[in-house]
Amino acid sequence: MITMLDVSLRAGVSKATVSRVLNGTGQVKQSTRDAVFRAMEELGYRPNFLAQSLATRSSNSIGLVLSNFDGPYFGKLLRQAAKDVEASGKHLIVTDGHDTPEDEAEAVRLLADRRCDAIVLYTRHMSQAQIMALFETLPMPLVVINRDVPQARDRCVFFEQQQAVFEAVSYLIGQGHRAIACITGPMATPTAQQRLAGYQAALTAHGIAFNPGWVAEGDNKVTGGYHACRTLLAEDPAFSALFCSNDDMAIGAMKALQEAGKTLPDEVSLFGFDDQPAAAFLQPALSTVYLPIDAMIETAIAQTLRLLNQQPVAPLAPFTGQLRVRDSVVTGPFFTPEN
Repeated sequence: MITMLDVSLRAGVSKATVSRVLNGTGQVKQSTRDAVFRAMEELGYRPNFLAQSLATRSSNSIGLVLSNFDGPYFGKLLRQAAKDVEASGKHLIVTDGHDTPEDEAEAVRLLADRRCDAIVLYTRHMSQAQIMALFETLPMPLVVINRDVPQARDRCVFFEQQQAVFEAVSYLIGQGHRAIACITGPMATPTAQQRLAGYQAALTAHGIAFNPGWVAEGDNKVTGGYHACRTLLAEDPAFSALFCSNDDMAIGAMKALQEAGKTLPDEVSLFGFDDQPAAAFLQPALSTVYLPIDAMIETAIAQTLRLLNQQPVAPLAPFTGQLRVRDSVVTGPFFTPEN
């Protein structure tokens, strides 16, 4: 096995100099650095990064915890994160939170044990108290995505969930719909709670009574949307529009509506959330809310790097959505509102 000593002998420098080159510490002439890297290449030497991290207390890596790895939403986030972290000269280490607060917290601890220089956490389940405990106890910077923690706004990258749904449902109401059903995500999550609150707020703002029979809980998956829509149709099929809390559930709901003989958008208008790539290619093309997850993770990585470089950081402004109105929604006052 080739060792650091072998590299130092080939390069004609001390072992300590090789160590400084690998760790990026101390003053080393460029010609010496070039000689060390040339010797490493000639010998096929690969540094032991675990040993380096133990010695320097830095792994030159940023950890990323995702709630899960399912679907294009997290794929888009992951591609942008890898691009931004690699551009900074660091490595990205990704782990799965398995959609539970316990596993999300355990994933953070795992990355901390691996001596990541900083951690970015995308959480769906952890409470504000749990997140604050991490902020207060972790020895490295932590930036959180998908959660607004008022006490730590400079560490939080979040989206105005409630306002985005309010605007989507208000748009449906503006097209004449008053019988609007809703499929939520898992109601144990703050995201699902905020999106349901946006749906309810839009109804209230337009003088429409909330009908709990037109709300069904899904699981953020296509099959969950399909079964939730079947439940709605079995309970009371008189709704003229359906808002789904993400595009995957809207895809499942679309199939359930079509199986029930409902014509989209003439009999039922359908609205999703996330604007995943497939949404524009469905038949009919799915109206949805664009959520700028790539810009959010880019902001999170940039804030993380500022914290690592001990630069001043300021509270981050929330991200907002944009409506993508397509063929799944009737445009114009097709339905006559009730008085």
